[in-house]
Amino acid sequence: MANPSCNDLTRLTLGVDRDSEALAHVFDERDPAVVRSIQTLAAPAHAAGRPAGVCGQRPSDDPAFTAILVAAGLDSISVAPDSFAAVASHVARAEATLETDA
Repeated sequence: MANPSCNDLTRLTLGVDRDSEALAHVFDERDPAVVRSIQTLAAPAHAAGRPAGVCGQRPSDDPAFTAILVAAGLDSISVAPDSFAAVASHVARAEATLETDA
């Protein structure tokens, strides 16, 4: 199964389409409800022997969001090829922070 997109998960969780002029201002992948959704998806996937991951643009643009994904225990973050180096750096920093905090 392909990684779900952060965009789709946010739309599902918040019931908001980012393309709606009336509601676009509420669309936010870092909304606490979306973050909780991501956090609660990894453990059951791992318990079932499946990897957990997401794809999307937000991890490419937002190192803090990438850190949220790493802390949630995701196995993969799919991004556009031109964003790979930056996201790999964000992931490495987030993983180092988790190791330091442990």
